[in-house]
Amino acid sequence: MASESDAPPPSSTPNEAAAASASAASSTAKAERKAKPANIVIPPKKPKLNKAERRALQEAQRAAKAGGGGAAAAVGQEGGGKAGGGKAGGEKGGIRTSESGALSTTASGVSGGDATVVKRGHSKSITEEEKKDATPDADDRDTRGNREDKMVSLFSHLPRPKSQSGSHTHHLSSLLASTTQQSSHFHPAIPTLGHLYLTHSLLGGNARCRAMLQTFALLLQSYTPPPTSRDFRHDIDHALLKPAFQYWTTQCRPHSVSMGNAFSFLKLAVANLNRELEWNAAREILLESMEAYVTERIEFAGKAISRHAGTKIQDRGDVLLIFGKSEVINRLLLDAALVDKKQFRVIVVDSRPMLEGRDTLSILSKAGISCTYVLLNALSYLMMREVTKVFLGASALMSNGSVLSRVGTACVALLANSNHIPVLVGCETYKICNRVQLESITGNELGDANEVACTDCARVGPSNRWNGNMSDGGEEKRNDEDALAGWKDQPNLKLLSLMYDLTPSDFVTGIVTEVGILPPTSVAVLLREMSPESASTVDSME
Repeated sequence: MASESDAPPPSSTPNEAAAASASAASSTAKAERKAKPANIVIPPKKPKLNKAERRALQEAQRAAKAGGGGAAAAVGQEGGGKAGGGKAGGEKGGIRTSESGALSTTASGVSGGDATVVKRGHSKSITEEEKKDATPDADDRDTRGNREDKMVSLFSHLPRPKSQSGSHTHHLSSLLASTTQQSSHFHPAIPTLGHLYLTHSLLGGNARCRAMLQTFALLLQSYTPPPTSRDFRHDIDHALLKPAFQYWTTQCRPHSVSMGNAFSFLKLAVANLNRELEWNAAREILLESMEAYVTERIEFAGKAISRHAGTKIQDRGDVLLIFGKSEVINRLLLDAALVDKKQFRVIVVDSRPMLEGRDTLSILSKAGISCTYVLLNALSYLMMREVTKVFLGASALMSNGSVLSRVGTACVALLANSNHIPVLVGCETYKICNRVQLESITGNELGDANEVACTDCARVGPSNRWNGNMSDGGEEKRNDEDALAGWKDQPNLKLLSLMYDLTPSDFVTGIVTEVGILPPTSVAVLLREMSPESASTVDSME
């Protein structure tokens, strides 16, 4: 008897054979559909660029756009606009981009198949010689990366400061020309004020805000809505206010909180105008509103702060410490000495690279006030021995009671708090911001690192602190005696220049405003009373 293992395998039925053949046919058809057509050329993957190379590519694209990039783009579309290249690509030529971002044009007369064409970053086949010519040397790329990538990574999210070199001045001139062609209302006062912002010739929240409103008043006096205008409020906002403010903030220097609040006030004043008003009447209303804003929120507020804070100064024997330069603190000291006839001594603490305390020292010394001038590194010795009160200015006041002011203010407040010395901060209410900030990293402003590199502290004016070390072409002069000469060529050296720091509310004894002396915890209440629409924002943050 045969075993089951010796039995022959069962033969397949006709239905199973037909099903197997159908499955094989379908799989063959799918493979044919998935097969790539032979006439399609898949471009190679773009090389991965590092941060320095991407930045160089962006700068080259901006330069091409500013210097007639439209014509170059048209040439690129004519030479490589079609997928196949063809004869037109060989005759017209095109624009190719190397890894470093430099733009070059292919020679005319090259056949369409060999022409190197790049359109919006996608490249076709490149010959080996062109690759060799277009690829920068490793040494050059490293040197360029070392000179350009000098940003401290912790603050890389902040916008880079605009350079004061000749190349940037040329860029501002070209931008002014292009903007003037687009809008006939780009007044020459706009770039003039922007230059003052850029060169730090105009410092301080009150001075910057006052100059901005005065410039807007000048623009309104010389502006007339077009005859075809349906709503002059829309024209003022989009043709007059926004272009000027964007120019100052994007091309010159980030705006301060005081400038932002004043600009919001002006926009609200324009929106509240009656649409049926005549333009001359509407202009007079706006001019009066801006004048009242400067008078009430800046001038009268400074007088009230001086009166409130003056009560904290004794008639004789006080030693007051101030840091840097603050318009409201200078007014407080001058009124206490000249009007109230109080006798006190002032210690002016200063720090590089701004050295604003020298201007404060000059103002107080001319008024006959006894002064002592020290740098920030001598603060600990003076704070423990002589100081009785500390008066500080503020660039902005956050809703949680923190104070944003010139960098170094937090050090002064911290040391005074550790020595149980009262710290009073003078700040107008129009500088209050409904934002909550806990540190100086998220929101800040970067200064020019070249100012830190210049170790010569003897300056004449705020606009030429370090320009003596700059050549006519805007390049930094190499001075062998300078300790930081050639710092950009050092691969492991990065310089950081911050404009502001944040002082926590725990280090502040009281905040002096035009409504009185308040504890830092009452800032949110004051903001709610002054601006009801901002109260909802503060409540949501809490």
